[in-house]
Amino acid sequence: MTQDSLLAEIPAENVEKLVIGELHDPHSILGAHPHTVKDKTGIVVRAFHPEAIKAEVIIEGKEPLLMGKCHPGGLFACFLVDQHMPFAYKVRFTFADGNDWESIAPYRFLPTLGDIDLYLVGEGAHHRLYERLGAHLHEIDGVQGVSFAVWAPNARRVSIIGDFNNWDGRLFPMRQMGASGIWEIFVPGLGAGTLYKYEIKTANGKIRIKTDPYAFAMELRPKTASVVWDIDAYQWNDDEWMTGRNKRSLRHEPMAIYEVHLGSWMRVTEEGNRWLTYRELAPKLVEHAKKFGFTHVELLPIAEHPFDASWGYQVTGYYAPTSRFGSPDDFKYFVDTCHQHGIGVILDWVPSHFPKDDYSLRQFDSTALYEHRDPREGEHAEWGTLVFNFGRHEVRNFLIANALFWLDEYHIDGLRVDAVASIIYLDYGRRDGEWIPNRYGGNENLEAIEFLRKLNEAVYGLFPGCFTMAEESTAWSGVTSPAYLGGLGFGFKWDMGWMHDTLLYFSKDSVHRKYHHNDLTFSMMYAYSENFVLPFSHDEVVHGKGSLFRKMPGDEWQKLANLRLLLGYMYTHPGKKLLFMGTELAPWDEWYHEKSLDWHLQSDPIRQAFQRFMADLGRLYLEHPALWELDPVPEGFSWIDCNDAESSVVSYIRHGKEKHLVCVLNLTPIPRPNYRIGVPGQGGYRELINSDSAYYGGSDMGNKGYIEAEQIQSHGFPQSLSLTLPPLSCLIFEPDEKIQ
Repeated sequence: MTQDSLLAEIPAENVEKLVIGELHDPHSILGAHPHTVKDKTGIVVRAFHPEAIKAEVIIEGKEPLLMGKCHPGGLFACFLVDQHMPFAYKVRFTFADGNDWESIAPYRFLPTLGDIDLYLVGEGAHHRLYERLGAHLHEIDGVQGVSFAVWAPNARRVSIIGDFNNWDGRLFPMRQMGASGIWEIFVPGLGAGTLYKYEIKTANGKIRIKTDPYAFAMELRPKTASVVWDIDAYQWNDDEWMTGRNKRSLRHEPMAIYEVHLGSWMRVTEEGNRWLTYRELAPKLVEHAKKFGFTHVELLPIAEHPFDASWGYQVTGYYAPTSRFGSPDDFKYFVDTCHQHGIGVILDWVPSHFPKDDYSLRQFDSTALYEHRDPREGEHAEWGTLVFNFGRHEVRNFLIANALFWLDEYHIDGLRVDAVASIIYLDYGRRDGEWIPNRYGGNENLEAIEFLRKLNEAVYGLFPGCFTMAEESTAWSGVTSPAYLGGLGFGFKWDMGWMHDTLLYFSKDSVHRKYHHNDLTFSMMYAYSENFVLPFSHDEVVHGKGSLFRKMPGDEWQKLANLRLLLGYMYTHPGKKLLFMGTELAPWDEWYHEKSLDWHLQSDPIRQAFQRFMADLGRLYLEHPALWELDPVPEGFSWIDCNDAESSVVSYIRHGKEKHLVCVLNLTPIPRPNYRIGVPGQGGYRELINSDSAYYGGSDMGNKGYIEAEQIQSHGFPQSLSLTLPPLSCLIFEPDEKIQ
């Protein structure tokens, strides 16, 4: 039997493409195939290794069968008469140095993706794409292994490489699944922990080595290999939380968010300043968050990233929690622990841009695949990053499936979407001539807007109780309006205007505040235009901006009094709350990502008093529905007096469905005795919190915890309170039970 007969019906050009590594369907030649030679039927087995001098077929219970060399480039074949499919075998290659390599051939297995998968990918509508692309533990025909699939439509060849084949891209070329641009292979014998990458032969014949965009795990930087992981192995214990989550109406519930950078919240200084692991962080962070009444922790991006100083905002592994703090299962343990103690978990999510690291998404198959080709559309020059091409179905699918992946596989409760303004505006951060208008001549990124709408529809449609928040800094209308009404469909929006105006006001010396009174009161002009979160985030305490404590004017006493007042104002203002970690310690230094928070301040009696205030304020917020029950509607807030700029005093009412609270802020260090405000209820009012209490480090001036309303008209009410307003104070009063 001639070796040519074992290549019958295979075009010679395909054999040559296989040998030089450019055949789109190596399975059509390699592996076991039904075959006929001179009226004899059977199976032909073909295998390829360019450096082998001999190859044999290994069948259990039989002597090895020598394979003939069909091509000098390393193609071997043999014919087995009367053998039928399916057919189990191994191949043994022998090399000139006498070593051999025996393995189950990847080319005897059918594709692991079906037509429906490919159709949905092409439509950009495969919401569970992470179950099909990437690396997955798999069993086919009783054989354990890993299936790999990746999108690289412009490649000549894609191969899977790793220790299992000596990182040699010639050995395991993948097959392209029709016109989808997806390449696929099943490699027997691999398991969890396997390191791998993709070797891509580009259209111009060059070789690129890439990590898996859908990898569930990656090596710790500076290493960059993807890691096979069993995403289903972890056993969750948060059923009670997950069941309750589906029934929640977050707009009408308390939400106080503790924003955390895991790498610098706490470190082990005595062990080389190392990070805490996910499992070490979980109980410590949960206990700390509950102490101050936080309902959620929000994590700066934990998707894998190469550069510590990017804080996670330049992502190279969208589906992999960073290995800095442990394994994917360790991160699940962290989320699980939070949920078991009633703490929700929010992730910062970054669909706006990605870094130029060449091992990741950039020029993935040597073309602008995930990004735009034109830098006027595809590059953020000020960030040194690339912009996703939201006009491509596959790119939108990659991102939307990624958002759903975190909610599904990691039980994440919410996503804070980073830099929304940079997504929706084509001219964001660009000068004239550096951007391309849309088809109507405007600066709106129409494809990106549609992407955000589809994203939010998917999140709210598929994961009830989960939510999205937009970090959006412009006056774009309808950020939190439903997509079907023309909005972007987010659940919440960061109120950057409130943050800016409030910090500007509080940074002023009190003698000047009366000239800036509008900065404090203006937010109520638009408070119900969106569902707002009030943020004092990490961005406000870095790059020379100073800590919140340091921003406050005056000496140390006044700074702490101002900070208590600022937070009292925040917690009584309509909207959800977000504080960056460390605020509760009142540090002088701003945040630095390479060191722990200033935990030593906990031993300072002055800071201990401040923390007592923070804990009581957080508890008061959770226990009083008037501070959140009617958050989304104007009926939840009314001014008593917003016009006393001369005294720099504001007073207002927070309304619940049944009860109300009265809030009074004295924004100067001048005590104000006999300060009268109208109130809606007769009888007595209990002082729930006085930020000037000596217990909190104040001067202990106030109203002795209780005050009776007098039948004296004021501010449109038939009764009023005559209050003593302590310096730089926030007072919160609750009416007696009989007052409605």
